[in-house]
Amino acid sequence: MSSIKSLIAVVEDANGLAPLETALTVGRAFSAHVTALHVKADPASAVPLLGEGMSGGMIEEMMAVAEKEANEKAKLARAMFDEIVAAAKIPLIGTPPAPSEVSAAFCEEAGLEEEVVARKGRLADLIVLARPEGEADLPAATTLNAALFETGRPVLMTGRSLSEVGRRIAIAWNGSAEAARALAAAMPFLTRDGVCVALLVGEEEGRAAYGRSVQEYLAWHGVACEIRQFAAHGGHTGESLLHEMEQFKADLLVMGAYTHSRLRQLIMGGVTRHVVATCSVPVLFAH
Repeated sequence: MSSIKSLIAVVEDANGLAPLETALTVGRAFSAHVTALHVKADPASAVPLLGEGMSGGMIEEMMAVAEKEANEKAKLARAMFDEIVAAAKIPLIGTPPAPSEVSAAFCEEAGLEEEVVARKGRLADLIVLARPEGEADLPAATTLNAALFETGRPVLMTGRSLSEVGRRIAIAWNGSAEAARALAAAMPFLTRDGVCVALLVGEEEGRAAYGRSVQEYLAWHGVACEIRQFAAHGGHTGESLLHEMEQFKADLLVMGAYTHSRLRQLIMGGVTRHVVATCSVPVLFAH
């Protein structure tokens, strides 16, 4: 990716603050356009199928409640967006060309969030969304998976709010195609004036040569990269990876997502699953 010029930030009422702020931080760095996307739930799809025991009146009542909740969320999302961009004096631009600085727009669509994000995300340089809050946050996890598997675009999962993103970059490198896509997607960040480290699990001699290949590749792009090998203590690669990232004080982790199947990671656990559940800084994923 030569540059980042168009971002989508998925916002859901007040819970969309971290994705919006992170997207605007990246937008400022690259003079990019940020679209805050709010997907308004369709009341018809929000009503569960409860069988014949449910009367027409009960269904209508549930749909009315769902519609009211959807309208409230949409109103909160728009109010949050208006407040943030007004305070930061960010110009509102609906169509290109954009000014030579960060710009923003608000987009509201009705439907299923994962379907809308999958469709619109295919024409974004970067999709920014919130980290799912635990196993029970199924909607956010579903949207994250849709962005990863159905768009072909890199995904930035937010962590805590940061004033800078991508000044200290940790690259989780395992040689997979997914890791290579993530590395390519991170190139706009890597070629700025920051510092980066490539983290390789395993301390055997062969891994050092593996790391030097990454170092050489980045050097062709004018990027100096430190190599650090680490052992997966107790077999917990994800935990050890995040420990190394924290030691480096990274403000961005770059990694391939689900280099093993989602089913295997769901049943047995995995690095991606651990990072999604616990990483405190933004993560640039690619699949």
